[in-house]
Amino acid sequence: MDNTDQKILQLLVNNARVNTSEIAEKVKLSPSTASDRIKKLEANGTILGYTAILSSAKLGKGVTALMSVAIEHPKYNDGFIKAVLANPDIIECFYLAGEFDFYLKIITDNIDKLECNLNAIKSIPGVSKTMTNIVLSTPKNKHDFLTPTDN
Repeated sequence: MDNTDQKILQLLVNNARVNTSEIAEKVKLSPSTASDRIKKLEANGTILGYTAILSSAKLGKGVTALMSVAIEHPKYNDGFIKAVLANPDIIECFYLAGEFDFYLKIITDNIDKLECNLNAIKSIPGVSKTMTNIVLSTPKNKHDFLTPTDN
């Protein structure tokens, strides 16, 4: 991946709806070459997809919590992951090394719904310990990890 690909990625991260002609102009390529590069980045798995970034508060999801989960034995991991995948309020799940095995980001309607989620998670076979933190605010919520390039 060269500097031009990185610039294309940055433009798409900033606005996934930017059209190919505008990308081509900003990176000084023809529209067809820019399009080919984007297709290559999609095909090789660098670009996994395109999405809108939503406001949880505007959609009535007023509570965000972060939950660390310890599993008593790895034989329970598959069942735990299956339960996590089935829960629409769990929006991220990380498998960790350390004291806890999983880290979950939960976004839900209210405290009552969070309590239901926490009880459901604690009831999954193999869950031995949890620790939950409620998010008060989010001073930084970055959706990309690219190193800024000169445009």
